[in-house]
Formats: sequence, C-alpha cells, structure tokens
Amino acid sequence: MNSPVLASLLPVALLIAAGVLAGRLAWIRPGAVKDLSNLVFLLLTPALLFRTMSQVRLEELDFKPVAAYFVAVVLLFGGILLVQGFNRRSAMMALAGTFSNTVMIGVALINLLFGAEGLVTLLTLVSVHALVLLTTATLLLEMAVQRERTADRGALGQLRWTLRTLAKALRSTLLHPVPLPILLGLAFAQTGLSIPEVIDKPLALLANAFAPLALVLVGVTLAFTPVGRYWRGALMLAGVKNLLHPLLVWALCQLFGLEGLPMTVMVVAAALPIGANVFLFSQRYGVAEELVTASVAVSTGMALLSLTAVLMVMA
Repeated sequence: MNSPVLASLLPVALLIAAGVLAGRLAWIRPGAVKDLSNLVFLLLTPALLFRTMSQVRLEELDFKPVAAYFVAVVLLFGGILLVQGFNRRSAMMALAGTFSNTVMIGVALINLLFGAEGLVTLLTLVSVHALVLLTTATLLLEMAVQRERTADRGALGQLRWTLRTLAKALRSTLLHPVPLPILLGLAFAQTGLSIPEVIDKPLALLANAFAPLALVLVGVTLAFTPVGRYWRGALMLAGVKNLLHPLLVWALCQLFGLEGLPMTVMVVAAALPIGANVFLFSQRYGVAEELVTASVAVSTGMALLSLTAVLMVMA
C-alpha cells in the first residue's frame, strides 16, 4: 500500500543526495550557492508559480484547508512566545517552528507527488504563507528590538513607528518573488485568456527545471552547513517543526471536517522543514544565527524520514 509513497519520495531523496555529493566533492563551490539560489528563486520559481496559477479560476480555490493550517500556526507560534517570553530570540524560535520550506522543497515535492491538483492547493497556501508569517515576524522582531532600546519614543512616536514598520513589511512581502507571480497568474486567469504558445513553452521549460534544481540545491546547502555544538537545540526545534506542526494541522483538519487531498497537502506542508527565510531573518536581526543555521540543516535532513512517515500515515 505504501510503495507508491516510497516510489514518489525516492527521487526527492536521490536529488538531495546528489546535491550533497556535488557539494562534498566541490563540484559546486560555496561561492556559487548564492548564484544558484538566485537562479532558482528569481527565475525558475516565478515561472512555475505564474504558469500554474494562470490556469486557475478563483471559484476553484478552497481556503478552508488554509484556515486550518493557520489556526495551527497561531497556536504553535503563540505557544512558543508564551513559554519563552516575548523577546527577539523567542520570536525567532516561533518563526522557525512554524515557517515551512513551501517553495524550494514543498512545491517540488507536491508537484511530484500529486501533480497540478495538489499544487494548486499548496499554492493557495503559499500565496498567503510568506505574507502572513514574514509580516508578523517582522513586526514582532522590530517590536522586540524597540523594547530592548532604552530611548522612549512616547505613545505617538511608538504608534507611528509601528505603522511604518507594518507598511514596510507588507510592501516587501507583496513584492516578494513568491506571492507576486501567484497573484499575477491568478489575475491573468480571471481574464479567460490563454498564455500564447511562444511564451508558454519557455515558461514550461523553466517550470520543469525548478524541481530537480531546487532539490539538488537543498543538498548542496546541507553539504556546506555546519551543525556543531548546536545539534541538541537544533534537533528539538526541528522536532517541533517537522513533527508537532503537522500533528497539530492534522488534528485541526479533523476538527474542521477536512479530508482527502486538501488535508494531505496541508499536513505535508506543515511537515516540511524550516524555510530558508528563517535563516535570513536570524542574520538580519543578529539573533540565534548559529542555532537557526543548524536547525535548518537538521530539519531538512530529518524531513526525509518525517515526510516519509507522514505520507505513509496519510496514504
């Protein structure tokens, strides 16, 4: 019964392993990783997202699974802040425990496993995933930074700063290379037009290149990521993200009466490893950089086992 799941996941594991091998043998050097990431993130990703969503009508979108996913995120995010207190570190840990790698791994995996139908369900989540989580994280981290400073801005100054920070975060997230092509593709689909073949063909070629290159790049990144003395904390944080998060989403899907492919895609999305944006946030705000770096590596490695287990159960 589970052989189709293993057969679908095996190419994913092999592509990541190929990336690890390429990194270890120095076929791809550390200096080239950023350029490859830009290629995947800024060119291949928008091509895939725009082309997929350009064929979807608004009435076909179902936001009920997304609602179940975000209720789980709110509970988990709030729970981590409640346990650890409100500061920059706890906000970073909360982001790491809830922010999935929905693009580099999620889109590739769901596309391989479930095809266009599953991908549309995932992209419905992706369209608001970064917008909600990154905007919330930006606001909380900025608030924590201001709280740590001794200068008192006064009530009016604090309100202005909060509104300015929120507007900046919303603008940056909307112009991000993930939500923007999704929204543009969805808007194009509502016109009833089709993409001309002369444009659609190169878009299709770029979209088809996304999954293998993205997964190989994940392996290359793993090859160059040290874990060191942070492995215990990284293992705990990866456990929250890879195991507790999908369990909570599954429970809420049961509560909301969700089943079938939408529930499976949401649970798999929750079981995905920690997204690279968490690493970027830790670098930007100078908090828990080593722990977050190690956690991304451990979470990605653990995902090969946890995703297999989740998919077997869901099957």
